[in-house]
Amino acid sequence: MKTRKTTAVVATAVALMLAASACSGSDDDNGGGSSGKGSGATDAALTSVVNKSDKKGGTVKIELSDEPDSLDPGNTYYGWVQNFSRLYGRTLTSFKPAAGKDGLEIVPDLAEGLGKASADAKTWTYTLKKGLKFEDGTPITSKDVKYAVERSNFAPEALSNGPTYFKAHLLGGDKYKGPYKDKSAGGISSIETPDDTTIVFKLKDAFADFDYLATFSQTAPVPASKDKGADYVKHIVSSGPYKFESYDEGRGATLVRNSNWDPKTDPNRPALPNKVTVRFKVKQETVDNNLIADNTTADGAGTGVAPATQPDVLTKPDLKKQTDNSYAGATSYIGLNVHVAPFDNIHCRKAVQWGIDKASVQAAQGGDPKGDVATTLLPPTVNGYSKFDLYESAGHKGDEAKAKDELKQCGKPKGFDTKISARSDRPAEMAMVTAVQASLKKIGVNAEIKSFPAGKYFSNFAGNPSYVHANKLGMIMSAWGADWPTGFGFLDQIINGSAIKPSGGNNVQELDDPKINKMLNEGIANTDTAAREKAWGDIDKAVAEGATAVPLIYRKNLLLRPKSATNVTVTQAYLGMYDYVLMGSAK
Repeated sequence: MKTRKTTAVVATAVALMLAASACSGSDDDNGGGSSGKGSGATDAALTSVVNKSDKKGGTVKIELSDEPDSLDPGNTYYGWVQNFSRLYGRTLTSFKPAAGKDGLEIVPDLAEGLGKASADAKTWTYTLKKGLKFEDGTPITSKDVKYAVERSNFAPEALSNGPTYFKAHLLGGDKYKGPYKDKSAGGISSIETPDDTTIVFKLKDAFADFDYLATFSQTAPVPASKDKGADYVKHIVSSGPYKFESYDEGRGATLVRNSNWDPKTDPNRPALPNKVTVRFKVKQETVDNNLIADNTTADGAGTGVAPATQPDVLTKPDLKKQTDNSYAGATSYIGLNVHVAPFDNIHCRKAVQWGIDKASVQAAQGGDPKGDVATTLLPPTVNGYSKFDLYESAGHKGDEAKAKDELKQCGKPKGFDTKISARSDRPAEMAMVTAVQASLKKIGVNAEIKSFPAGKYFSNFAGNPSYVHANKLGMIMSAWGADWPTGFGFLDQIINGSAIKPSGGNNVQELDDPKINKMLNEGIANTDTAAREKAWGDIDKAVAEGATAVPLIYRKNLLLRPKSATNVTVTQAYLGMYDYVLMGSAK
């Protein structure tokens, strides 16, 4: 299938990046041997499984500096939750839990095989495995998968955080009102369930990446009788190896074994720990210190240690051996909202493009170990990446003369005042926004920093157009990784007009350019792999020409694995963090 070809292209790109990263390790870096025994070496988990174990038992402890948008598989968009939710939510397809490039292979999960596409790629059919059960022992059917897609894509009044791919591409998706408003027994007609094991998706346009979309948590089955809308997160019904023993809103959760999960139907999940705990709102420096002291297993966010911790882990040989400097397949950038003056004027947007000293931003967030200066939205690890820089300056320090010329052209020769948002509990992002503020001040642009908690950042603030407009948030700090590692999986939800939502949106620029929307739709409908990949680079350049997004950093994660963590490997399918499905604990 063409998706397999796409995966091969992505895997090759990632393998090259991983090789480059591994070569940059310390003198005692063994390059990550296949044995993965012991505590490993610097960057060992990039290409191997470190501390391999098949021993059952122990407790995996995960900590997070804030709370998630939601642990509900149908109401989340944070990458770490997509990774973590696989412990309790099985999807139609999944990424293979494996080291290095093998982790980008799509494999069946609930389904017996990958999707069967029609010749025009507008119809996709999946057959579910036999013997699948929810945690209460009731059978999982195709109708439960259909309902999961309906609630997650068509009920923004209750579930606003996730993406809208199904809504945008299913036949009749623009008319269906969702299961909470439309009480008809049939639901959306373009998802057919002719029997309990067959599900058919009928699309209005070709969608060559559909097997990737089927990996998304929105296809994790939900029994309609147990759904409580936004409150479903309090009593999620598991289809995976773990179920919720407890959930404490804003504080954390505990997962224990699900006795009705059948490992014979699930070769993807080793399910070694007896228990998995996750704690929210732990200060990032405390999370780092707990990792160093081996008192926790993983930093849930998977974005690496804080800038303040970085010198310790890089200068102490014993700690450095426990680090993995992974490419995240993500870009930190600033969205310039086209509905907040003066960013409705392209020349004011270009002034900011020229005015930002990206070298200072890179230094502020931790230097080379935390990322490379970005000139495009698409990072080099995502297929379709095209190298260009429309706002090139010496040493990436910005060009004050060109910035001031653009200010004149937008009628603001002395500069202007604006507001820029960032996430308060992310030290690296706060350091970056402070550097942005300082560099813009040199051209007369005074950017007042407004900080908000990460857990509500998109639902209540930066991704809520009403709030953005009312509070004049012209500049919005964001970071984005691909929903799946193709150009469409990266770009669509941050630049397509159809992705603009009343809450929980990620198109923070509110970009709705008919030309770009058309390019995206035509690109994903193209079944020719080479032509499709070229389209993503062309679209990226079209966005740059409109100056609505300022790429800052191609992100890298400086991850730290404690000695007690077992089966540790980095997954590029989930933004270069550790694979939580594989991870175990010796404690």
